[in-house]
Amino acid sequence: MDQLIQAMKAAGEPTRMRLLLVLNRSELTVSELCRILGQSQPRVSRHLKLLCDAGLLVRQAEGTSAYYRHARSPFADRFLADLLDLTEGDHEAVARDRQELASVRAARAELAARSFEKVAQEADLLAEHRVPVADVEAAMLAAVGDLEINRLLDVGTGTGRVLELFAPRIQAGMGLELSREMLNLARTQLDAADLNHCSVRYGNAYNLDVPVGSVSLAVLHHVLHFLDEPGRAIAQAARAVEASGRLIIVDFGPHHIEELRTDHGHRRLGFSEEEVHQWCLAADLLEVDCTHLELPTDPPGLTISMWVATQRPDAPKVPNLEVA
Repeated sequence: MDQLIQAMKAAGEPTRMRLLLVLNRSELTVSELCRILGQSQPRVSRHLKLLCDAGLLVRQAEGTSAYYRHARSPFADRFLADLLDLTEGDHEAVARDRQELASVRAARAELAARSFEKVAQEADLLAEHRVPVADVEAAMLAAVGDLEINRLLDVGTGTGRVLELFAPRIQAGMGLELSREMLNLARTQLDAADLNHCSVRYGNAYNLDVPVGSVSLAVLHHVLHFLDEPGRAIAQAARAVEASGRLIIVDFGPHHIEELRTDHGHRRLGFSEEEVHQWCLAADLLEVDCTHLELPTDPPGLTISMWVATQRPDAPKVPNLEVA
């Protein structure tokens, strides 16, 4: 009852109602929210703090900025869903907010386009050497099978494509990424797809800062080849997976395309099936299965390997925990 009353008091004010409505469509910084609402930073910040204190919003620091979005807890989900249903309409201020939000998204998309050029260059290099991306994604979805995915963690999310892929199957998804350029690109992609139950934030594969046993599925998709210590990243991701949950690792098999190291920052030119298997076992994971996908060419192109490991059934499990 106390939580409900606090939430009703926090939401029951015009500016805070507008904040909740606009943040239903995108996660935004204080400066972006000030631009959208046409109000000063101190005033907007005070309103945001009240909404965070009431458990309706979450603040995620990212360098010198902070992003705000709807909280994802059972209470917040239900409260905000009912509230947003009641506030749908053509109110003049809300319509203006939506126009300004469109301008903010357009500016983000302009920056994201530059980052996408870098991604496209690597994709062009790999296109003739590797199996189609669609085949790899189909294999990833098949590997999940009938696993109930409450929360997904995508480590090294890049463009946010893994979140998009699994979005229809999950209740909430979070992507972690070190590159601020890629974070902007991922947010733009998620906004364009209206995937409000997915978010991204700054994060390090070696120190995920995610509660133990808090996700049903963790994914390391073409991340390990950028790292000096792949085994350490696997251990961190495994730690976040709940009892009987799964970890999916997708990466290249051993290859000799030196250009990927010199021009695209790859630290490792692929991995053998056995070394990733051993890292998974060292992380106390069970039932490590590996599948190889490759082009039927002579000589064969790049092999894409996918390892699927299961967390121990006696591992910690945290029910109804929000993924911040």
